[in-house]
Amino acid sequence: MEKIGIIGAGTMGSGIAQVASTAGHQAILFDVNESAIAKAKAGHEKIMNRLVEKGRLEASVAQEILGRIEYATSYEAFSGCGMVIEAIVERLDVKREVFSSLENHVGEDCILASNTSSLSIASIASSCENASRVIGIHFFNPAPLMPLVEIVPAVQTSDDTRDRAKQLIDSWKKVTVITKDTPGFIVNRVARPFYGEALRIYEEGFADIPTIDWAMKELGGFRMGPFELMDYIGNDVNYAVTESVWTAFYYDPRYKPSFTQKRMTEAGYLGRKSGRGYYDYSEGAEQPEADKDKTLGEAVVSRILSMLINEAADALHLGIANRDDIELAMTKGVNYPKGLLQWADERGIEHCLRMLDELYKEYHEERYRASPLLRRMVIAGTNFF
Repeated sequence: MEKIGIIGAGTMGSGIAQVASTAGHQAILFDVNESAIAKAKAGHEKIMNRLVEKGRLEASVAQEILGRIEYATSYEAFSGCGMVIEAIVERLDVKREVFSSLENHVGEDCILASNTSSLSIASIASSCENASRVIGIHFFNPAPLMPLVEIVPAVQTSDDTRDRAKQLIDSWKKVTVITKDTPGFIVNRVARPFYGEALRIYEEGFADIPTIDWAMKELGGFRMGPFELMDYIGNDVNYAVTESVWTAFYYDPRYKPSFTQKRMTEAGYLGRKSGRGYYDYSEGAEQPEADKDKTLGEAVVSRILSMLINEAADALHLGIANRDDIELAMTKGVNYPKGLLQWADERGIEHCLRMLDELYKEYHEERYRASPLLRRMVIAGTNFF
């Protein structure tokens, strides 16, 4: 099996190295920071020991997986790699510098991939002399557990690079989807209203935080409520992605960040990792009670879900991905209880359109504009499936 290089020994890079090694590849994990390398190595050993203790792996298999991971502090170690995946800080200037330098240390047929969650693959590729071999391969955290991987060809990416990348990641037993190189790709674009509209509902005083979370879990069937999930992800991380997508879409009101989330980030209320976010995670802290009024809860679910369906429909309308890949992305990437387009059919596309039109009429804001695809489908009397 060909060697796989990974740049960045943080959480994502370490996870991708584990995935590649588990699939039978020699994985070269690179970082300029030796302490990051040491931490990654210790982390891999801890994970393998835990899997052995739980009976999920034989001890000999765990040792083989660990033995296939090589730790490096020089690009020279990438010689002979069939693919190198970059998983470093989300800064375009840094990524471009890395790709430009990396190209001099690998063979001509080596695929160069970025794990970016929202930055332009075309811009990253333009830093290379051979841009046709550059592609986005976006894993979700934690990489060993999350099944979805977004494959993102840039306008420069060759069909051969796209096909080779997809075949390789498929062989790692991941669920792959092909998406256009647009801000947020599929998941981080379509999922924005799950957070944004929940924040808007809270800011308006329509429902409080525990009630919104209760409604989305108990009535909507989501595994976590929006505020619980933002606290889990980290309010700083979630806000940064929101702001990045909003800026990249030329400040489209659909993706406008929330001042509530900005202030939480500024205050250091980042969620679980800081001990306080929308909820207090300190020991013995009393948690607020939800208003379990079903009528109120259904109104919350209907509003957020209509916005999510609208975003999925617009992604299909604009050719960001095909119908089945959009459905896969949202169920496998963020664990939605069902695909949004299937959900639209079940609820009635006309119902979703009516909700959006009512919101637009009330607020006169472009954030509530309905996708042309929904309107056309209602006129034609068709469904997504």
